[in-house]
Amino acid sequence: MGRVVAAAVYSAGRKVSDITLEEGAAWAAKPGHFVWIGLEQPDPHELASLKKQFNLHELAIEDALEVHSRPKLETFGDALFIVTYAPVREAGKLVFIETHIFAGKGYVITSRNGHSKSYSAVRQRCEARPLLLSHGEDFVLYALLDFVTENYQPVAEAIHCELEELEQSVLAGAMSDAHIQRIHGLRRDLLRLWRYLAPMVEVGEELQKLSFPFIDKNMRPYFRDVEIHVKRQMEDLANLRDLASQTIEIGLLLESSRQGFIQRKFAAWAAILAFPTAIAGIYGMNFENMPELSWHYGYFIVLGVIVGGCAGLFASFKRSGWL
Repeated sequence: MGRVVAAAVYSAGRKVSDITLEEGAAWAAKPGHFVWIGLEQPDPHELASLKKQFNLHELAIEDALEVHSRPKLETFGDALFIVTYAPVREAGKLVFIETHIFAGKGYVITSRNGHSKSYSAVRQRCEARPLLLSHGEDFVLYALLDFVTENYQPVAEAIHCELEELEQSVLAGAMSDAHIQRIHGLRRDLLRLWRYLAPMVEVGEELQKLSFPFIDKNMRPYFRDVEIHVKRQMEDLANLRDLASQTIEIGLLLESSRQGFIQRKFAAWAAILAFPTAIAGIYGMNFENMPELSWHYGYFIVLGVIVGGCAGLFASFKRSGWL
């Protein structure tokens, strides 16, 4: 069973009264009035009742009962059906809540299929601006779309903060598998945000072109504002994707640099150890005629050469930054 979040009738920019679902059609038919109904997870019976009251198109009701893959706008006669998605991020997990908007002469109906940020803030904002609310259904439609697109901003900002923390962590130390997996997860979330946000540009463009009885031409700049807002957020998402990619690239470069430094260290120590090994190998050969073997101070001379040679190699590698 669904839940009626709010249902009210408005006239001349003012709320007239709260109503029940059964009273909606009667109020919507009155000149200068429109109803605004908000539902959460409605069942087929409630949608069928609304279909009968407001003469909603059968295909729109069928769409409202299905799960869609992306936002869209469809027209049915003089009525609109819009599918939107609001992102919700909890404990690092990103989900999208689908909302259906039915709009026509005398009514605006929202059907939210999930627990997202409450639309009561939109209603309060509209009721606080009676001059604009007096435009009627088109201003409510704008306010709803603007609210949906606003929900993307805090999610993008949270991902931005997390990416910056990961970037600092990668710069401070070696990039671990956990870092790579987390950055990849954030990039995937950014792509999902882009996927659900990008179609809203088309929705904003279509609303500027449509000529419906309940859409005033003076409201078209407001729908253009939604389009501009969406494009700006898409630019931010693109920049965040670049930041995620750059973080991985920087981490790989730093890791390659660290590995190169370690390899240089190994090579330097190998060269130092090779020097005494070479001398010891020479004097370990089984030749009878090796005059140095009979020198009284031969051992100390060879030992001094080894120590001096190793010290010289160590000092040289130290100056070159290999040690």
